[in-house]
Amino acid sequence: MIDAYEDPGQPDCRGGGRFLWWLVMRQPGRSLAGALLGSVWMVLAAAAPYLLSRAIDEGLEPGDFPALAGWTAALVAVGAFNAWLSIMRHRTMTRVRMDANFRTVKVVVGQAIRLGGALSRRAGAGEVVTIGVGDVLTISQSLTAVGPGVGAVVAYLVVAALLLSVSVPIALAVLLGMPVLGLLVGPLLARLQGAETDYRERQGVLTARIGDLAGGLRVLNGLGGKALFADAFHRDSRRLLAQGYRVGAVTSWVQALGMGLPTVFLGVVTWLAARLAAQGEITVGELVSVYGYVAVLVGPVGFFVECGYQLIRGVVAARRVVRFLRLEPAADAGTRPAPVEPAVLHDPDSGVRVRPGRLTALAAAHPADAANVIDRLGRYTPSAATWGDVPLAEIPLRQVRERILVAEHEADLFAGTLRDLVSGRREPGTEDIARAVYAAVADDIVQALPDGLDSAIDAQGRNLSGGQRQRIRLLRALLADPEVLLAVEPTSALDAHTEARVAERLHEARGGGRTTVVTTTSPLILDRADSVHYLVDGKVAATGTHDELLDGEPGYRALVARDENAEEFLS
Repeated sequence: MIDAYEDPGQPDCRGGGRFLWWLVMRQPGRSLAGALLGSVWMVLAAAAPYLLSRAIDEGLEPGDFPALAGWTAALVAVGAFNAWLSIMRHRTMTRVRMDANFRTVKVVVGQAIRLGGALSRRAGAGEVVTIGVGDVLTISQSLTAVGPGVGAVVAYLVVAALLLSVSVPIALAVLLGMPVLGLLVGPLLARLQGAETDYRERQGVLTARIGDLAGGLRVLNGLGGKALFADAFHRDSRRLLAQGYRVGAVTSWVQALGMGLPTVFLGVVTWLAARLAAQGEITVGELVSVYGYVAVLVGPVGFFVECGYQLIRGVVAARRVVRFLRLEPAADAGTRPAPVEPAVLHDPDSGVRVRPGRLTALAAAHPADAANVIDRLGRYTPSAATWGDVPLAEIPLRQVRERILVAEHEADLFAGTLRDLVSGRREPGTEDIARAVYAAVADDIVQALPDGLDSAIDAQGRNLSGGQRQRIRLLRALLADPEVLLAVEPTSALDAHTEARVAERLHEARGGGRTTVVTTTSPLILDRADSVHYLVDGKVAATGTHDELLDGEPGYRALVARDENAEEFLS
């Protein structure tokens, strides 16, 4: 089975069926073993009626008890061996499915990392969640066709050959019966594929809306739009439910026919064998063997329909995965080198100009306006922003990421020790970590954890408070020590006392010619900034120090005063 750190390989993205075949061929030995074990298992199940017929014809009827004992012993041995084969087949197919599951997860996660910051703009959250929650499991289950599916075909042909030795009409009835079943069930499988595809699409859209609702519930409630959004979500849910019923209706017919038609078909074969036995054309032992063969055929015939059902669903799920894997990140057309020395960052869309080596603050009545400036300066959205005399868009993205770091206030926190969480790809020294912990005012967090920096942190920092999570994110950004740090609302979840200490230490920690930009409306941070840009409708309305803007800009004064009142209320 694929190792956690093993390269999953290059997936075949030419279609859903080709992706499933790629998963099979990535583990050829195991897939071949599953097919072989499944085939032998089903064929030996068909051998039981043959041995039983020999025991009757050669031992029981003539009264030859040694022959009867021999055939009975062979029957017991074959049964015991087949039980062992069944265990090995199940183990092998479980590994086949698990390998397909993990391999699909790895290529999907790898693609998400490859898309990077463009992921949210290239694929909806609902689509990614649907792939991770449902499609991966559906794909892995469809590979059952590799083992029992192949075994069903082999067992069917072997049983038909055995029946040929008993009676040509019975063998012909068995061989011609399967195409008839295919003609009856095939149209339903095609209809199921269309219904399943439509259902998956609607499910992805609804999942995305769930994410939007969870993320913006507070804002919606404040604007009075929660009820309106809830009504729209309710209507979409009802439509998805109706589509689910349509999928269920087709599935129920497929499964009903998968159980019913084989029974009717095998009943016809049994009736034909009984008539031949009554006419003396086959022996009693042969009649018993036909009954046994018919009973054995229930398994392969049922597997035909079940594997067809699973493969249809697997192809639909694989198409979604392939569509995601085909997405390409934004092309990096950068050919001009970044400035060698620290240089001015300029955003013409807003008029923001960030001088190197200074702490610059962006204050806006609408936080999204300031966040948009950060996205443009960090080259997360296309813009005419420049770094020195060079357009950011013309600088190789790797150079931008190496020297400019965007620190979002809700950036992901991955599970692991606190030391690993804040270190990233680096291996910082103890003194570097201690300085960053001090600058982020995270001393109390480290001291409160049972094992300090080696304490385990849950995914997204669920075992930390909101303020602690924000300081851990700031600690991680400071420890990275980028030439340019663009921080979005780095202290919005902190109390006034902690925020005052962060403001003081941040200015000191980011000295030495490094550039820092923060978006905030907190007077505690603004007062420590070397320069403040006051934004109105996304444009710079005024620039100066905090005191200068308080004296000369009524709008800025009103914005900051509101924040001050909030701080007094919190304290």
